[in-house]
Amino acid sequence: MEHPYLFFVKLFEMIGLDHFAHGYIHVIYMWVVMAILILFGWLAGRNTQLVPQPVQNVFEVFISGFEEFMVEITGEEGRWLFPLAASLFMFIFIGNLVGLIPGFFPPTGNLNTTGALALVTVVFTHVIGIKYHGANYYKHFIGPVWWLIPLFLPIEIIGHVARVLSLSFRLFGNMMGHELVLTILFFLAGAFFAPLPIMAMGIFVALVQAFVFFLLSVMYFAGAMEHAH
Repeated sequence: MEHPYLFFVKLFEMIGLDHFAHGYIHVIYMWVVMAILILFGWLAGRNTQLVPQPVQNVFEVFISGFEEFMVEITGEEGRWLFPLAASLFMFIFIGNLVGLIPGFFPPTGNLNTTGALALVTVVFTHVIGIKYHGANYYKHFIGPVWWLIPLFLPIEIIGHVARVLSLSFRLFGNMMGHELVLTILFFLAGAFFAPLPIMAMGIFVALVQAFVFFLLSVMYFAGAMEHAH
């Protein structure tokens, strides 16, 4: 989908990186999202106090609330997984939101980005499984009795591959569809503020999609920590 104007693409064109700018739009705006997150982190942590300032207070409420929600699913032993899960949520949420700003493109509207996030999540799920169960982690894939291995093993392999597809295509489809609707409305009725209701709904969609990705990731992590039945 061609965008009429993308600010950072034009910026890269000005410094002579036209080919990179047009071929890797999602990478450029992924860097933008990373810069925004680094800035927010710096603002939250630059002057931490016993009595928190507004920015610090917002971050503390968000982090503590999400951490306790995650611990309810994984148990106390899963608390160490929170930094990854929270990073996924914040990156996806901010990545979704930047698409609502004229001249910006949501990196989550590209399948390469969502696929990479899904791969990180699923691969780390197996890292967790090996960490907690060692070589016995294979029991998660073979079923309760040995003679069911020919049935359970293919199903489990397909299921884990489907996790990557599900996580990546769900996020990509929702964000790309929203971008397409916004672009069409801007072309057809931008002067009459027709895109504004869709943009307002987009904030809710951005939050929901980030939370769904976060929740599914936490559930995968918790499943890898459990003992095979």
